[in-house]
Amino acid sequence: MLRIDLYTEITCPWCIIGQHRLDKVLAERFPDLATDIQHHPVLLQPDAPAAGLYIPDLFRTRYGITDAKAAFARPEAEARASGLDLDLSRQPWAYPTQPAHALILAARERGTQHALAVTISEAYFLGAKNIADADVLADIAAGYGFDGAEARAIALAPAQARRVEQEAARSVAVGVRSVPHFVFGSRIEINGGRSEREIAFALQEAARAHAVE
Repeated sequence: MLRIDLYTEITCPWCIIGQHRLDKVLAERFPDLATDIQHHPVLLQPDAPAAGLYIPDLFRTRYGITDAKAAFARPEAEARASGLDLDLSRQPWAYPTQPAHALILAARERGTQHALAVTISEAYFLGAKNIADADVLADIAAGYGFDGAEARAIALAPAQARRVEQEAARSVAVGVRSVPHFVFGSRIEINGGRSEREIAFALQEAARAHAVE
């Protein structure tokens, strides 16, 4: 089984594109390849307030970008090229992601981690959901091995938030500087807005190396 380590931030549009492309490439080009996708948190806005940051204001004050729609054009076009209907104007808020990451980490033990991570990303970007809201997360997690009370407890627990922050620090410590960051078979790394072709090539090389171990 080929291990794939995936470092992402839920509110990063390139991360939902990267997850979508990874799943698409695996389904279309490597249907018989057994994989174990493990998710690791990266916190791009660790101090985001509970109410969220208004993205147009964030772009203007942090990056000097005054036209958010123009900034959205490239990732939206890349998403559409891979069959993902991504309209970034649907979601104008960047919410704290520690609660969602806590559930994604907990889902590892239930064997539902990748599926839950994808669904939370889709709820945020495609459904414009507040993925910092414990009730929203509990509703999402119900289909992935959690009952509502348990999911809410994980999302709200300070100890779980600390765990996320510790794991995010480990992500930085192993050299993750941009997201999404993929590690295939513990040896081949790529990051950023990679094409399906580039993801497929990395998978092919990792699978070949894995087969001869």
